[in-house]
Amino acid sequence: MEKLRREIADVTGGEMVNGRMGDCDPKVEEAFLENVLALETHGFVCPFDALTRDGFELPPPEKLDDAALAAKLGELIRALAARRLFLHSTDHLSDRELYTWLWSDALHEEMMGFGLPMGNCHLDVLGACREEDIILSMHYYADEEERARWAADFPDFPMPPKEKPPFDRDRHLPKGSF
Repeated sequence: MEKLRREIADVTGGEMVNGRMGDCDPKVEEAFLENVLALETHGFVCPFDALTRDGFELPPPEKLDDAALAAKLGELIRALAARRLFLHSTDHLSDRELYTWLWSDALHEEMMGFGLPMGNCHLDVLGACREEDIILSMHYYADEEERARWAADFPDFPMPPKEKPPFDRDRHLPKGSF
């Protein structure tokens, strides 16, 4: 474990992680330090670049007809899940809208740990917490309790009517644990 601590310090440029983790089982502590080292040496990764480097083809959305795009989106979702990246809050987007967002925006954001064999990455379409995201979340995803709490906390918020999302994809997506 001392070797792992020194390697972490070398990679991070920081001081060596000293001391034991309380009453933690040494095997658990060692696994934790190995995961820290893996994350630190792996660093931030752009999923788009990693996928294409691995040979996964990501054609521009405008080059795909609707059927080809739906098939490619399914392939992409499975490829992301295989690399432990899981999507959330997609039911308000068509296949084309989701693929376009992934292709042009989301998959170009660097992520810590993308592609590592441990841990999960989660990508929520509404995770930017912009006003538009909050409105969409309240409109399609929030339950009545959450809507009521939000309305009480933010009385000036223009609460949209509750509506069923136009698409039914999320419940079929691969799941990873939080």
